[in-house]
Amino acid sequence: MKIAPIVSVLLVIVPGVCMSDGFFRCGSSLVSADVSLAELRKKCGPPSSKNVSTHDVRNSYGVKVGTSTTQIWRYDRGYSAPPMVVTIIDGHVQSIDEAK
Repeated sequence: MKIAPIVSVLLVIVPGVCMSDGFFRCGSSLVSADVSLAELRKKCGPPSSKNVSTHDVRNSYGVKVGTSTTQIWRYDRGYSAPPMVVTIIDGHVQSIDEAK
């Protein structure tokens, strides 16, 4: 069995899998959903647009126990790459996805 064809296939597939799993490039930096909000701002700057919503958090009895804030940040990356959408819940990055 020749290993070169297997390695070649893996070199083509693996980068695509990694890039679709919540990573994107901000200038010369690579950012993932593991990044802190401060680091995201430092590496990517301000988003192109922001949408903020707040909703009630209820326990299993339906009693309000607090609120949660969700922010959707959009980064437009020019003509060569689709925009990225960052979902932030209560100040923590939850996901980074390509805009559909």
